[in-house]
Amino acid sequence: MYLDGIFGLKGKTAVVTGAGRGIGQVAACGLAKAGAEVVIISRSGAEETVDMIIRDGGKAYDLKADVTKEPEVDAAVAEIIKSSGKIDILFNNAGICIHKDTLSSSIEEWRSVIDINLTGEYIMARAVGRTMIENGIKGSIINMASMSGTIVNIPQWQASYNVSKAGVIHMSKSLAAEWVGYGIRVNSLSPGYIATPMSEDVPKDLKNAWEPLMPMHRMGKPEELLPAILYLASPAAGYTTGTDLIVDGGYTCI
Repeated sequence: MYLDGIFGLKGKTAVVTGAGRGIGQVAACGLAKAGAEVVIISRSGAEETVDMIIRDGGKAYDLKADVTKEPEVDAAVAEIIKSSGKIDILFNNAGICIHKDTLSSSIEEWRSVIDINLTGEYIMARAVGRTMIENGIKGSIINMASMSGTIVNIPQWQASYNVSKAGVIHMSKSLAAEWVGYGIRVNSLSPGYIATPMSEDVPKDLKNAWEPLMPMHRMGKPEELLPAILYLASPAAGYTTGTDLIVDGGYTCI
């Protein structure tokens, strides 16, 4: 089977941020099924996800850390190296969105979104990239971006989110070029509208406005992102770096 071969992750250690629910939870479980030991980093813990993986026969544990605080991230990475020996894969998933027009939103809200979505991913990527280089690991870093880094969403206004995700895309390309000589691949994943617990908080009138704009006329499922994540994490993507992989049901093509 492919999961035992070119897409297999047996013997790998994968770190996932923000995996308490939604896309991160699906990704963590999928990486475990592909053979990886999964370590989840989140502010509040991810016991449910860890239990799901262990019940399914996989290996996982979680650590608490705020991705925007470098000392906490460095301490978590050090603990992973101590417990698991190495990090082969990072799925940099933690993020937030504030649907608010520019004149109504505060600078504090702008900074919060940029700090978590962009600076937090940078802090995680740098910490993991450093340990990969120090330990000679030819790893894979997958940064969560969004189709919002390519287009401007309507009718909601969310400049801070769009800018943060555009930054993630270009950060990923920059790190890919910088670390290619170490055998580290860095890519970004850009989902379209995905039905997650986070999207349940979105007003119904917004969802109704989105649907006609989607070529498939539906939101994606978190499980439909998993093949892309497994591809970017695995040896199958050995010649793929600096790429932004868009999985949006065709939204950005029209």
